[in-house]
Amino acid sequence: MSTPENASRIAILGAGPTGIEAALAAAEAGRPFVVFEAAPGAAGHLRRWGHVRLFTPWDLSVSPRVRRRLATAGVAVPAGDGCPTGHELADVLDRVAALPEIAPHLRFGRRVVAVGREGLLKHEEIASAERGRRPFRLLVADAAGDESIEHAGVVIDATGTYGQPNRLGDGGIPAVGERALDAEIRRDIPDLAAEAGEWAGRTILLAGAGFSAQTAARDLAALAEKEPGTRVIWALRGEAPEPSPADDPLPERARLAAVATALAAGASPAVEVRCGVVVESIGRMGGRLRVVLRHGEDSDAVDVDRILALTGFVGDASLYRQLQVHECYATCGPMKLSAALLGAGGGDCMAQTSHGVDTLTNPEPGLYILGSKSYGRNNTFLLRVGWEQVGEVFGQLSAKASIS
Repeated sequence: MSTPENASRIAILGAGPTGIEAALAAAEAGRPFVVFEAAPGAAGHLRRWGHVRLFTPWDLSVSPRVRRRLATAGVAVPAGDGCPTGHELADVLDRVAALPEIAPHLRFGRRVVAVGREGLLKHEEIASAERGRRPFRLLVADAAGDESIEHAGVVIDATGTYGQPNRLGDGGIPAVGERALDAEIRRDIPDLAAEAGEWAGRTILLAGAGFSAQTAARDLAALAEKEPGTRVIWALRGEAPEPSPADDPLPERARLAAVATALAAGASPAVEVRCGVVVESIGRMGGRLRVVLRHGEDSDAVDVDRILALTGFVGDASLYRQLQVHECYATCGPMKLSAALLGAGGGDCMAQTSHGVDTLTNPEPGLYILGSKSYGRNNTFLLRVGWEQVGEVFGQLSAKASIS
């Protein structure tokens, strides 16, 4: 079999914080690389909620590697305890993407649809060195849907956890009618400063208990104070919004959780909290949406104008369905890392560190799943962990290169 062009390069999937970090590491190591990013620019998912302020301050949101390189380029990066918005952090990553050693390797508007091995299927050459000798084969689609094949010797999947939304129905499956009405269900935090007219005076079903849902509940309650007639039905699967940790080291998160707790206790007449409910079905009723909420054996139909589903996302594992990846049956993350995380018992996300390069390897040689996607459904990921993972992987790649 002839060797395809670019078969030895590193393919980095995603130009978010971890992907940009990996691109810088590849440039520093002098390794050939390419970055595929579905969005038209760096940090596409950050831009989706760019108006929202992060819980982590600047010092925990920008890596030392990025700071060093931008300082060399004469670009000042904010520091300190202030927390950036998503847009502000994305602006920093845009500056990295514009660096001369990075920009020529970026392929914006290019989504990697699937990754396989040249000439092999998933079940072939199990635990065989032959798999590592075959290049990866990537199916890549551009914004118009036109497809092409690319090759690489190493694949770093840093596509994050925005691949697939968690569904509204009981047991995590779609509610009846949810898929048919997907286009009418909003699944990101709205910018109410810019979109007030689309939400003011409406009845909104808000689903989710985490901090994204809490952010939306806080903002919608504030909108209702200015725009009478705005009503929120906040559907919680449990009995309360997700709490922040005791003695929370992230003050912004603690403040948000306190507001959410107050709203759940009735602080705003515009916010009606329904605890212990699941969405049974969604349908149309005239010009509105009828949502059936079930609580145990009882159900209740509510008619709403908008549905805001902030129940989280999970990474897209379909990318590597033809590769030999050992996934955790519970978290959907790579098995060795998931086992290490479960063994560590969770705890404060601020105490998280990488668990070593061995936990990042898969049965598939040369494939690394890094960043938030590596944590699967475990929500304790910290950006710092992604940077550490990048350093460990490139250390391993350098060691292998020196041996060969």
